[in-house]
Amino acid sequence: MANRIFILLTLVLVVLALDFYIYKAILSARTNWSEAKKKRFSISWWAITLLFFIGIFLSIYFNIRLTIRAIILVAFFLGFVGKVFFALFLLVDDVRRLTIWATRKTTKTKSSNIVGEPIKRSDFLLKAGTIAAALPISSLSFGIISGAYNYKIVRQKLYLANLPKAFDGLSLAQISDIHSGSFYDRKAVLGGVEMLMKEKPDLIFFTGDLVNNIASEMKDYQDIFSKLKAPLGVYSVLGNHDYGDYFFGRGPSTAKSKNLADVKQTHKNMGWNLLLNEHRSIKVAGEEIGILGIENWGAGRFAKYGRMDLAVQNTDHFPVKLLLSHDPSHWRAQVLENYPQIDAMFSGHTHGMQFGVRTEEFQWSPVEYIYKEWAGLYHEKNQQLYVNVGYGFLGYPGRVGILPEITIFELKSGVAPA
Repeated sequence: MANRIFILLTLVLVVLALDFYIYKAILSARTNWSEAKKKRFSISWWAITLLFFIGIFLSIYFNIRLTIRAIILVAFFLGFVGKVFFALFLLVDDVRRLTIWATRKTTKTKSSNIVGEPIKRSDFLLKAGTIAAALPISSLSFGIISGAYNYKIVRQKLYLANLPKAFDGLSLAQISDIHSGSFYDRKAVLGGVEMLMKEKPDLIFFTGDLVNNIASEMKDYQDIFSKLKAPLGVYSVLGNHDYGDYFFGRGPSTAKSKNLADVKQTHKNMGWNLLLNEHRSIKVAGEEIGILGIENWGAGRFAKYGRMDLAVQNTDHFPVKLLLSHDPSHWRAQVLENYPQIDAMFSGHTHGMQFGVRTEEFQWSPVEYIYKEWAGLYHEKNQQLYVNVGYGFLGYPGRVGILPEITIFELKSGVAPA
């Protein structure tokens, strides 16, 4: 809780500093305004800022409707992004003015018509800043309108050298990062689930982050995701957000334990097989493969609840082992080096940063500077990793270029063609 308060206070101070900087810049550039107009502008400017802060406070600490909460957070997010871009142009103008002032001081210009002349803000840069602020707001707004629920089916052949013949051609679906606390459109969410079910997968994987923070976020969506059914079952794991660490803190507490138990029960209520550092056998026509699932394990600052040593126990007899692990950094940090028996790992977590470019031939997102493996299929040694960019969204309530993903795998026996 103390950590959350510190983050909120930091955010308030940053936003206030940004608002004050832009507010003073606008006033200094509008020297032709009357005192009455300046007063009206000042009242309007700070009233809007105050309303935003009240809205954020209500969204975090009170159980208001998800739709209203989403509107408040979206408005705040877009406004903040626009102000950042506006402030960057103002900063350029301030550097220009400072340079001119310093040049005059060093050259000791005597001309009164130059020395006495105030260095005014550039009207051009002020207008350019306004346009620059409008561009990200426009693109991000479009991403909210068109991208948040624009589910895309990604088809992928997955070659496995030791895959039993009975599994050749089997259809496997994967979704990840539902983040139900961010949703505000039940009909759209249902549409994505129906899209997946039309594919008639034999097996379904969910690779973590069912909620943002608390189990109750699934109240309005449990019935929708209960529709996910497959002949060979639905298998799931927990993600870093499912433990309540960002809401209750990293330390243990009764409320946090109860919340985690409720999240686990939600998986059970939906008919999903939640794997907690354990494995299951999938059998078809007398042949079998192993499905392993671990709790969240992330490199760096992310929690390491996963226990691969427990998950791999008594799995040596499986000709193929498929691992569900939420965070793709786990693959390179632990799986590749220590668990060569894992044939393929399925992850999510990155969201593709919900921003970038992704086509069949090319993909790019800023998240690639954080995660080496962030979207799609990766090969190294005799192992594979697939990273799903997520079904839902977090923070920014939309997607630009990186659309919400439903992955449909076709399992194939053999080695992938070069």
